[in-house]
Amino acid sequence: MKHKILAMITLLTPLVFASSVKAENPLHVQQLLSTGACANCDLSGANLRGAHLIGADLREANLQGANLSHANLEGADLREANLAGANLTGAFVTNADMKEANLNRVNFTEATIYDANVYGASMQDMTISNADIFYTGIGVGGEGAEDVVPDWY
Repeated sequence: MKHKILAMITLLTPLVFASSVKAENPLHVQQLLSTGACANCDLSGANLRGAHLIGADLREANLQGANLSHANLEGADLREANLAGANLTGAFVTNADMKEANLNRVNFTEATIYDANVYGASMQDMTISNADIFYTGIGVGGEGAEDVVPDWY
């Protein structure tokens, strides 16, 4: 009897852990890459390394933990998107709208961020080492975001 219970637990344990891990919706990833638009999509944990997402519509998308390293997000609409824990190492983020986005724990190491709107964004524990940031309210402490809203906004 004990062996049957132990065997059942051994077989079911991987299923329990697999169902609790949240990953991107593959259809949403395909939609983003083929159309450049995926508002409200689940892209959590997606591997979008080096993706060309110029002008992409990612409003309110869940990009939590996504790999966007070396991605081109020029002009992307990321308003109210969840980027918590995302990797944007070496990403090109110019003229992007990240108003009220969750940027907590985002890795912006060596990223290029020019004229981005981060007004009202949450920016706790970001990594911004060796990043080029101009005309954007990102800095140590995230101070001054309301003073650096681009003219185009």
